[in-house]
Parts: sequence; structure tokens; C-alpha cells
Amino acid sequence: MRIAEIGRLAGDRDNRAKALWFEEARTCVLRDEPLPPPGPKDATVRALFSGISRGTEALVFEGHVPESEYDRMQGPHQGGKLPFPVKYGYAVVGVVEEGPAELSGRTVFCLHPHQDRFRVEASAVHPVPEDVPAGRAVLAANMETALNIVWDAGILPGDRVAVFGAGVVGLLTAYIASRIPGTETVICDTSPVRGTQAGALGLAFALPQEGPVNCDVLVNASAAPEALAGAIDHAGFEAKIVEASWYGDRLASLCLGGAFHARRLSIVSSQVGSVAAGRRARWNPARRLRKALDLLADERLDVLISGETPFADIAEPYPGIIASPDTLCHRIRY
Repeated sequence: MRIAEIGRLAGDRDNRAKALWFEEARTCVLRDEPLPPPGPKDATVRALFSGISRGTEALVFEGHVPESEYDRMQGPHQGGKLPFPVKYGYAVVGVVEEGPAELSGRTVFCLHPHQDRFRVEASAVHPVPEDVPAGRAVLAANMETALNIVWDAGILPGDRVAVFGAGVVGLLTAYIASRIPGTETVICDTSPVRGTQAGALGLAFALPQEGPVNCDVLVNASAAPEALAGAIDHAGFEAKIVEASWYGDRLASLCLGGAFHARRLSIVSSQVGSVAAGRRARWNPARRLRKALDLLADERLDVLISGETPFADIAEPYPGIIASPDTLCHRIRY
């Protein structure tokens, strides 16, 4: 084989990638696909890890995104269109192989689907701090969501806070809230097993029916309407309840009788697609994500990684990972 032919074949390999695609509801495959030609402002990234988020990613995989939300739910660098086939995901950590000199060889985070190599505008990648291991940096998107929830909640020193749902976002929300001086933060979940992760993060844990009463701020991150109803029961006078769950096409039933009006309670939504109103004048999504990466320096956060699978093998176990209630953040290794 001629040297030129060998060079061409090597170049072809360098410009191709494998990505995880959802072909239809609850069905996924690894596809081989070409990378776009490099632009002058692009970075080429070789993935090290990515994180499977059971929340939004599960709703997409199972086909529960309502048609009215297809455009708003489009993820950064998504392939295909909702509902299917679609390439979805938003937590990849990798190394910059080609790009601006200041990024060359750097470990970076990108809101990108599960893919072994990709090429994006350099502004879309964010350097991982030196004190944050690459394997933990897959939590950055979830940490960013939790930070936005705490901002939307307006938690202040001394507040009594209850967070319902000890998934990754709920645990990270409680983790941030507990670090605000003087707060009394409790995380509530129907599974006593989640008390293990809560304890590892220094958080108080309770079953929902045993949670604190007369709370100042309550957050529902469980995606369960029953937990939202429980938050109303545990709220103090004029307390704020933040609904951080997204239900997709599922209905959430809520009784607003009883003490809801007498206590003058407020229910507000929190969604990471927009920076919290109280921060929007000074913060943009890039600054928010950089802060989320900074917050991952605590080694205790490794407890949120509930498993790991090689990328080459991920298509077969993926449905079970998404369906398992034991999954927190499942890491894919490239």
C-alpha cells in the first residue's frame, strides 16, 4: 500500500466517530458517523468519560417528551430530531486534540451527546479545574442545574430547607444549600438506601413523612407529584416551594385545598435552560457552568457515581441503567 493511501485511511479514521443514538423508544445503538470539517474556531475533543443522567435523558429515551416541547428540549449538539432517531446527552469530559493553543491538550467539559470524538466551536468547551478529576467532572451539568435551583429558591442563611428526591440533582441541591451558613437542610426520599449517599455528603436524611415541618424553602427534585404534595404539608407560613422536576408528557395531580391558601404558599418552577432571574443581569450560562465545575472539587461527590461501563459495550445495558432506581450518575468510560 502506498504511503499516500495509508495517510488517507488514517485521515478518514481521524474524521469519524462513534455515537450513541436512540433509534426508537427504549432502543439504542452505536453508530459510526463522520465529523464535520474543522473550522478556524473549532476544537476537536477525544472523550474520556460521559455521564448518563436518569432525569431528562430517560424521558427522551422512553419517548415521553411532548411534541410541544421538541424545540425547547433540543440539546446542545444534538443529532437528529425529537422524538426519534436522536443523539442525546449533555455531559462529556475529554481532551482537546486540535484547536486553539490555549486549549490544546486540556481536559474539558462539553454539553454534548455520548460520542467518542467530536468537533465543536471552541467556545462550547470549558476547561476542567486542576483540582477536579476528569471522572468526577461528568457531574458538571447536574451541578449547574442544582446551582440554578438554589438561586431560584433564594435560600438564605438560617433557612430551614427540605429537598425531596435524593437523585443526583436533589443531592447536589441539598449539598449546596447545606453550605450556606446557618441553614438546616434535610434531604427526603422514599428509599432509605439513599441515606448512605446523603450521609457521605454530610447531609441529614429523612423519609418524606418524617421530614422537617415549618420549612422556609422546599424543593421537589423527585419527579413525583406525591412529593410535591408532601412539600406543601411541610411548608411554613408564606414558604416557597420550588418544583425542579420535569414530567414530560405525564400529568401531575395536586390538591390545592387544605392549608395551601391559608399559609399563602408559593410554588415556582426552576429550569436550567435559563439563568435564574435574580442572577441573569450578571451571569450567563458559561459563567454558571464554570462555577459548577469549581464546585466539584470535593472528593465526597464521587459517591454520586453509581457505576461505570465501557463505551463500546454501552448499547446493551443502557435501557437497564436508565430504568434502575439504583442509578445515580452512571459513567461511560471511553
